[in-house]
Amino acid sequence: MDLQAAVLLLIILDPIGNVPIFATVLRGLPAPQARWVVLRESFLALVILMIVLWAGGPVLSWLGLSQPALGLAGGIVLFLISLRMIFPTKGGVFGEGDLEPGRAPIAVPLAVPLIAGPSAVATLMLFSAKDPAGTAGLSLALLAAWGVSTACLLATPTLGRWLGERVLEAAQRLLGMLLAAVSVQQFLDGLRAALAAS
Repeated sequence: MDLQAAVLLLIILDPIGNVPIFATVLRGLPAPQARWVVLRESFLALVILMIVLWAGGPVLSWLGLSQPALGLAGGIVLFLISLRMIFPTKGGVFGEGDLEPGRAPIAVPLAVPLIAGPSAVATLMLFSAKDPAGTAGLSLALLAAWGVSTACLLATPTLGRWLGERVLEAAQRLLGMLLAAVSVQQFLDGLRAALAAS
């Protein structure tokens, strides 16, 4: 297993950053149901990320997409999400009802785009395209990062009760600012790579 890849993937999966949003979604659910939702959404995200890892390189080639294009698109999507985190609307970060407390969502927005988000997908597609022979080792790294991330997210209901609604809202806005910076950096990296290739 590639330990550096595992650490990088864990940072990109950002379980600590996802805790406030998970807590917002799960705060109206009983603890056993909240844990089940976390496990289900984490497993869905793992399936999606494994598919991306094993099929990412061929899909990029088949669609004729370049790595810079993927970086630019990921940066734009992340920036749009960050704006809605900083300036939340009545419908929530991901649309009407998506973050309604006590509602158990399926796939969106917890599995995608929070866990299996644009950055994770882009990173795995780049890994897959750069080193097709190392996919098995990267799969182990992804499993390790996913395991740690899931363990952190399972503590979400407890953390949500400890922190309270105001702290969670403040954390969401702060994370939105950080996500905006990450998205701009990803966009600039993609733009730099595109200019260098032209």
